[in-house]
Amino acid sequence: MLLTAGCRSDMQVQPYQRPLVESDFYADKRSERPIIEGTVARGHLNADTYFYTGKIGSNDGDYLPFPVTPEIMARGQQRFNIYCAPCHGEIGDGNGMIVQRGYKRPPSYHIDRLRKAPIGYFFDVITNGFGAMPDYAEQVQPGDRWAIAAYIRALQLSQHATEADVPSGTEVSKTVPSGVMIMPPYDTQGATAAASTPPQPQTAAPATGGAQK
Repeated sequence: MLLTAGCRSDMQVQPYQRPLVESDFYADKRSERPIIEGTVARGHLNADTYFYTGKIGSNDGDYLPFPVTPEIMARGQQRFNIYCAPCHGEIGDGNGMIVQRGYKRPPSYHIDRLRKAPIGYFFDVITNGFGAMPDYAEQVQPGDRWAIAAYIRALQLSQHATEADVPSGTEVSKTVPSGVMIMPPYDTQGATAAASTPPQPQTAAPATGGAQK
């Protein structure tokens, strides 16, 4: 039994070095070794500068680094609703739920300044944060940041679209489509319980009499 007890080889008996303590093993006495020049951590080459920064030189770029597909837009909407809508609202007006509960309100995406902003600007803000907004580089991968930026651009278009933007011959409904439920806005900071109670959603009547363009 005594001989068996002396055969332990687990991690507690193997050599180790506490971080940043002095070491006699190296000539410079540093236990922490510098990164070897020219090496890159696996998965962090980031060779496509625009894809990872949204910038061309020091300027925000104004194009997506990959084709926009329905799948990309659906992904952007999903990520936007998870990470962005709590502050920015689902239509990007800056009136998300935590803003209604006292958090600083962000600007609407529909103001002229942001409608004219290059799409790379939105990628950069998601990556590095801006003002009261923290960065989301850890939570949202680069491809998803671009998908969100594409969806933000779609939101901007949706809030300023006119019948002139609809292809000729396409039916334009004058009423809310059947089955769509519209939630009226309500004050989450109401002085009374009644004022802060969400109203009941209204079920839209079946769409009829669509106009032909």
